[in-house]
Amino acid sequence: MPINPRESNGCLVIAVVFVSATGPFRRSQLVHGQHQKYLPNSGTCSTISISGSQTIMDEDHFTAVLEPVLTSLRQIAPQRIGLLAGAGRFPIVFAQAAREQGHSVYCVGVRDMVSAELADLCDNFETSPLGWLGRPIRLFRRAGITRAVMAGKIEKTVLFHPFRLLRMLPDWRALRMWYQHASRDKKDDTLLMAVINEFERDGIRFGSALEFCPNLLATHGFLTRRKPTAAQWKDIRFGWELAKEMGRLDIGQSVVVKDTAVIAVEAIEGTDRCIRRAGELCRAGGFTVVKVAKPQQDMRFDVPTIGTQTLQTMYECGGKVLAIESEKTIILDREDLIRMADKCGIAIVSISAAELEQSSAA
Repeated sequence: MPINPRESNGCLVIAVVFVSATGPFRRSQLVHGQHQKYLPNSGTCSTISISGSQTIMDEDHFTAVLEPVLTSLRQIAPQRIGLLAGAGRFPIVFAQAAREQGHSVYCVGVRDMVSAELADLCDNFETSPLGWLGRPIRLFRRAGITRAVMAGKIEKTVLFHPFRLLRMLPDWRALRMWYQHASRDKKDDTLLMAVINEFERDGIRFGSALEFCPNLLATHGFLTRRKPTAAQWKDIRFGWELAKEMGRLDIGQSVVVKDTAVIAVEAIEGTDRCIRRAGELCRAGGFTVVKVAKPQQDMRFDVPTIGTQTLQTMYECGGKVLAIESEKTIILDREDLIRMADKCGIAIVSISAAELEQSSAA
């Protein structure tokens, strides 16, 4: 399907071909014409010309055809993007990618967690205590932010420190959110969706940071020279099913396995501490770490992430295989990671759930 974007009177014109549609369109005919809309949160007018022939099979196909076009449009028009940043390198990599694409980045980082390096990478940089929700919302609104992303890790363990209310001093908006949404459970998805909903009440919508740096997602295949042995593949298949179930329950993303026995399961402590616990329990080493996305993974937040620190922890604790989910895992500092894995003799393999299901059936 030829798609030819061009500028026309300040608007981007895209030629897209459609003839018939089924499913939710009840076989309605899309004929020659134009469809105009304003792209969400960009202030950019797009005109989509409809002509020629392309069969749209169902709603998913329709989305698959148009989404790359709309994504391209969003990337072409410079935007003001809000960054709600936690700990780690992901916010830094996002800010660099967004700035390189011509976007303005307005960052509010979680105090005592966010890297000070972001101050030099963002057009505006502020910090806010973890327990304050009203402040980042006000800062974004004053900057005219209507589109934002989340990036970085939040140390959830601070929620269980002694005298947590005195230490965090939550504002009234955070308290209201907490008692409205977190009274039933305090799972990651519950808390992060509650935060997103609060921002949306003020017209600030969250998207995925990966729209700006999709190259961070793991590609399918072997990433290292060393490959898993037959016994390690058995551990991968065994651990994958367990890790997916832990994800479905929103407990954690990683499981550590050896000889089809579970050594450690990630929970609130995070992947690195989970691996260290496995090293203490499995002194012989040689274990496999399986890290996957949740079956219900929302790509706007809490996407599985690995980096050189993950590899360093595995090396120190005796881990030999790292299995991750392709296209749903963020790899930070990819070249350094692979170089380090090859040097340490650790195998990294990026696979899909469908692939494992097929191999298990065989």
